[in-house]
Amino acid sequence: MLIKRKRSWELPESAATPESAYLNRRQLMKGAAGGTILAASSLAASSLIANPLLAQEADPSAKLYPLKRNDAYKLDRPVTQERLATTYNNFYEYGTDKSIVSDARKLQIRPWMVKIDGMVEKEMEIGIDDLLVRMPLEERLYRHRCVETWSMAVPWSGFALKSLVEMAKPQSGAKYLQMQTFKDARMAPGQRDFLYPWPYTEGLTMAEANHDLAFIATGIYGKPMPKQNGAPLRLAVPWKYGFKSVKSIVRFTFTDKRPKSFWEGLQASEYGFWANVNPQVAHPRWSQATEKPLGSDERVPTLLYNGYAEQVADLYKDLKGERLFM
Repeated sequence: MLIKRKRSWELPESAATPESAYLNRRQLMKGAAGGTILAASSLAASSLIANPLLAQEADPSAKLYPLKRNDAYKLDRPVTQERLATTYNNFYEYGTDKSIVSDARKLQIRPWMVKIDGMVEKEMEIGIDDLLVRMPLEERLYRHRCVETWSMAVPWSGFALKSLVEMAKPQSGAKYLQMQTFKDARMAPGQRDFLYPWPYTEGLTMAEANHDLAFIATGIYGKPMPKQNGAPLRLAVPWKYGFKSVKSIVRFTFTDKRPKSFWEGLQASEYGFWANVNPQVAHPRWSQATEKPLGSDERVPTLLYNGYAEQVADLYKDLKGERLFM
């Protein structure tokens, strides 16, 4: 008997920006009928073997926060309330609705090993706390724009991705940086869904990875990263749609092959590799011209490259025939 199962990305247009979704997630779950898409979900190539007791303890990196703010990264809008930014989350490893805070508690963040491999001078594996000691940590204020047309503005803590690239010493032939989340269905029940191409995979060109704005976030609101937001480290590339911001990263691979991202593998016609924000390029099922900030009842205009065009547009000026904006 053939059973047709509706995939979670096949949502009606009306579900893309549901009314009151930000404060009433129960209503969202009904309206979205099984699933709004993406954003910052993530998984990866190696399985975590962790002591469950450690997951209940305080994050050992808490003593590092809050970090000194880098005032070069400013906002043109109010910072989103912490309560909203940490309770309205996409993390498909723990479910397809936004209320995954309690389910994400299963995420075990110690021990947490990060592998750096591929086209590098020397492959390595490093524990998260050792990595934090080696990186120049700071706080930055960034806008975040989800492809679902909600947005937020938050203070991320972490380090410039280019600092990790420098530590890795990639070979000259490396053209892309592939990033993956953990893969452990015991810890993340959502990974038991065979329709998804686990582990969550994302990628950037080396030019993007070395850009000043590309950031590895390890905390938010002056505290270690909450599990539902992608602890212990996630990508933040504010000029791209949120689904590029892979969560809970365990592997960085330098390669000369363009990575096939998680959402490309599911629906390449709707979610491409580049995923740069452009209000003039609609999603196939809804407009991207406006967005709804978390906690607001008003829609506001979306900006080209999410307001970072001056900084990043030159990355793409010589690319021809590429679908840069979705």
